[in-house]
Amino acid sequence: MRLAPSLLALALLAATSLAARADEKLPPDQQAKVEAQLKQEGFTQWKEIELDDGMIEVDDAIDANGKKFDLKLDPKTLAIVKRKGE
Repeated sequence: MRLAPSLLALALLAATSLAARADEKLPPDQQAKVEAQLKQEGFTQWKEIELDDGMIEVDDAIDANGKKFDLKLDPKTLAIVKRKGE
């Protein structure tokens, strides 16, 4: 019975460390590719680009018309797979 609390603590520690790594910065070369793709898609500025849950997330991307979006991009193709207006 003493083993169960230890296993629970280990599981909580593992979950916490995974959550801490959920939002990761992109390597500089991939960051540059994403920024080039965003410009090609007509976005002029954005707040933050990060890797989260296996997808590239772009916060507050502003298009040429001044509209703001949160985007999700496929990390392999850099295609925009989700566009949520704000």
